[in-house]
Amino acid sequence: MITEIAQIEILPGQEEDFEQAVAEARPLFLAAEGCHGIDLHRSVEHPTRYRLIVQWETLEHHTVTFRGSEDFTRWRALAGPHFAAPPQVEHVYSVLAP
Repeated sequence: MITEIAQIEILPGQEEDFEQAVAEARPLFLAAEGCHGIDLHRSVEHPTRYRLIVQWETLEHHTVTFRGSEDFTRWRALAGPHFAAPPQVEHVYSVLAP
């Protein structure tokens, strides 16, 4: 399992609209091949900073399958207008057994 962590800075004043856009896009992620869940976290100290956390079966399910899909294009159309800068994306995996 791979976890995608995308740090996303939002234009000030667009937080509510961004959160609604992510809620609208959530089914696009959940329908994607290899996606096992999505969550959105908002920073307390930096209220225009979010972290989108997506669980993928493999790295390629995110970087190839999803990013090459119409659903990715729709996601960016929904959320992209609220971005203050391009998201910083990192992929991680757990090194501790549950």
